[in-house]
Amino acid sequence: MDDAITDYAARATPELIAGYDALSPEHIYATVLDLLPDTPVRVADIAAGTGRDAAWFAQQGHRVLAVEPVREFREAGAALHGDRIEWLDDRLPELAEVERHGPFDLVVLCAVWHHLDSADRAQAVQSLARIAAPGGRLILSLRHEPGPLGPHSYPAPPDEAIDLIGAAGFDLIRQAEAPAVHPLSRASGVHWTWLAFTRTAN
Repeated sequence: MDDAITDYAARATPELIAGYDALSPEHIYATVLDLLPDTPVRVADIAAGTGRDAAWFAQQGHRVLAVEPVREFREAGAALHGDRIEWLDDRLPELAEVERHGPFDLVVLCAVWHHLDSADRAQAVQSLARIAAPGGRLILSLRHEPGPLGPHSYPAPPDEAIDLIGAAGFDLIRQAEAPAVHPLSRASGVHWTWLAFTRTAN
């Protein structure tokens, strides 16, 4: 994960940031929109990037913690979205600082799972279990692409994620496939699996 963070920091140009922030969260989350809370809750956006999704959640009245380890993304996000969201410098798989801010009713990981190797994923699900409130929801997207994987990326089979997360105390409530929203990614054959879980109430 550290290598991916270093790579993103090196590539955090104004053009890349503008491209990320221009994508529509409504389109990105289309397959799970009906599972998102319709009353204000506490949300943790893990690996929030430029804060695009975090700001969208905040616009709906949620209290949002945007967790992002890349300083360039945090600074750009603060400039783009003002004080609508709270920023935190923390990273997967530990999420040690996030735990002090929880628990959260909704935890989202959009376009980050493929940057974790198997050992990091096993540790990450334990961290997610600690920050998710009983009965809370966890939503994540798994990237799939044809041919060789990009730098600092690993295969993200849905069954592996479902087994790991289920063993950490979450119940699967949705598995859905979706094409990439970004035109270049879609043209190259990238697609996503969206998984949604509910944290088992204690």
